[in-house]
Amino acid sequence: MHPFSRSWNALLDAVAGLPDEEFGKPSGCTGWLVRDLVCHLVIDAQDVLITLVTPADGPATTDAPGYWDLLPQPPTGDDPLDALIPRLAAAYGEPRLLKHHIDDIGTAAVRAAGLADPAARVRTQDMVLTVADYLSAYVLEGTLHHLDLVAHLPAAPGPPAETLAVSRTALESVAGATFPASLADADALLIGTGRRAPTPAQTAELGGLAARLPLVLA
Repeated sequence: MHPFSRSWNALLDAVAGLPDEEFGKPSGCTGWLVRDLVCHLVIDAQDVLITLVTPADGPATTDAPGYWDLLPQPPTGDDPLDALIPRLAAAYGEPRLLKHHIDDIGTAAVRAAGLADPAARVRTQDMVLTVADYLSAYVLEGTLHHLDLVAHLPAAPGPPAETLAVSRTALESVAGATFPASLADADALLIGTGRRAPTPAQTAELGGLAARLPLVLA
């Protein structure tokens, strides 16, 4: 199974298993509740479907690491789309409706990814890249958001070990540097993207890389 399918199936299963009351708890995304994050995942899945049916004739202009822009600081929530998400999530009313929508469109995205030609080129956000590179970028997206989903839900299942490892490698490619082997994959992802502050000992282990963190992906 492609890591994209593995990561997104695990994410969809985690959402499906959440009790209704947990949709109102904080997520790992600053300012977003779990329901807001799930609503964002609906949009992510839509983006996957749209991109996979947007072929490009020209050569690839970037690869999986190049898909990501690095922001100078974490989002503040002032971006119009970021601010819209909580209103969209609230409009669902009942968690079961949001669960149904993310399962419906998320499953379709996984199915479409499995049918796509990895060597085909697609266009998204003024970039051209292969399907393989695009889906690799979305493994990182899905895994990070899975960590966001369970940040305050200790009973919920986290991302699979396989996709944590793949995502760590992807983030290291973006950084152009490797994280210390002493950092577990989940810790490398959380610290590397600013979701968790490193301890003094971890900062020392990170060495010069610590000054370049967090890597705020967009």
